[in-house]
Amino acid sequence: MPKQPKTIFTCSKCGAQYPKWVGRCAECGAWGTINEQITNDQSLITKIKVDRDQLVDFQKTNLPVFERLKTNINEFDRVLGNGIVIGSLILLGGEPGIGKSTLILQICDQINSPIFYVSGEESASQIKMRIDRLKINYNNLKFLAENNIEKIVAFAIEEKPSLLIIDSIQTLYSSELPSEAGSINQVRICTVKLLEIAKKFNIPIIIIGHVTKDGQVAGPKSLEHLVDAVLYLEGSARDNFRLLRCAKNRFGSTNELGIFDMTGNGLQEVKNPSELFLPHNQEPISGSAITCIMEGTRQFLIEIQALASKTLFGYPQRKTAGFDLNRLQMLIAVLIKRAQIPLVNQDIHLNVTGGLKINETGADLAVCLAIISSLKNKIITPETIILGEVGLGGEIRPVYQIEKRIEEARKMNFKKIIAPIIKNSAKDLIMVKNINEAIKEIF
Repeated sequence: MPKQPKTIFTCSKCGAQYPKWVGRCAECGAWGTINEQITNDQSLITKIKVDRDQLVDFQKTNLPVFERLKTNINEFDRVLGNGIVIGSLILLGGEPGIGKSTLILQICDQINSPIFYVSGEESASQIKMRIDRLKINYNNLKFLAENNIEKIVAFAIEEKPSLLIIDSIQTLYSSELPSEAGSINQVRICTVKLLEIAKKFNIPIIIIGHVTKDGQVAGPKSLEHLVDAVLYLEGSARDNFRLLRCAKNRFGSTNELGIFDMTGNGLQEVKNPSELFLPHNQEPISGSAITCIMEGTRQFLIEIQALASKTLFGYPQRKTAGFDLNRLQMLIAVLIKRAQIPLVNQDIHLNVTGGLKINETGADLAVCLAIISSLKNKIITPETIILGEVGLGGEIRPVYQIEKRIEEARKMNFKKIIAPIIKNSAKDLIMVKNINEAIKEIF
């Protein structure tokens, strides 16, 4: 005897399920959104017909290589792994006014094939105003102001553009769901429909997503799992430069970083980022040290600033900007224990200039020496660059791709390089074993 269908109650706004009807959804707090649905647990596995042609044998099948669409914007192409993969779905997130739409329009300017631009937020006149301001060629650009995902998909299948742009995913809705645009279910189903046409018709799609106050892309986290690549455009409205980071990439590395300079004519690529983050026309001050970090395959020089001042409270404060606080605590403990530096009653403030965030250990030695420089009020020679990881025993450990870092330092005319012991006997290279040797060389 077949099993009787089961009844569940689902919230039309957030998708939460309940065994019985309730007036208010406990997940999203909405009233009157619980609807009854019928489910059947009867297994259909035995009724499914298997098509063996769907199985892929990698030894007997020659699969095509992924083709890439070059945007001719080197910073953007490098972050994605040398261009946009045909048929991929890319999510671009960022704070309002950071320059997402500007970057997208500049990409449209560099692509000569047809582009389909869909906006649910702005009208054609608003987009045209931005295009004229940026002096962008719009001969290959077609615009559609629409929020319904079914109509957008129909237009995309009819036009078959070389690139489809959605601005933004939170403004779209599907007629299949009764919930409003921007809800969890709406964002999910709209993304799934876009993913389907991207894979079926080999149409690369870039969708723009809003960022919440805590820095996450608005909407469900499953949105990031659906797409092929997740990009974030970071920066501050007070600063001119923008950082393009890759949080997920199925077709390339996630360690690359793109740097742009916001100007009146749009985003300009920064060819030499070392010049951007190094101090210019400033008098040397204590507590400043120069080091070199790696972002993917790219190396550039940055300035580490430290300030040590006697604490006014019983417990000294440790504040950082752009550097891991737990690692700073560890480095301070190493300085106290291994180098006998009196930091127990000192407040330590550390800053990575330019708003960068360091996620590697290659700047450890520079951080330590910057703290000592501020404590002793002695200036580190501006022509000195400091490389190396600091261990718990006070030893200086090598960092990966140190040869590239040294080469970049020489290009920027640094005459004195403090580094761990490596197989190199250059005159400008001073190799140290531990933190005490480094302190003697500097001070």
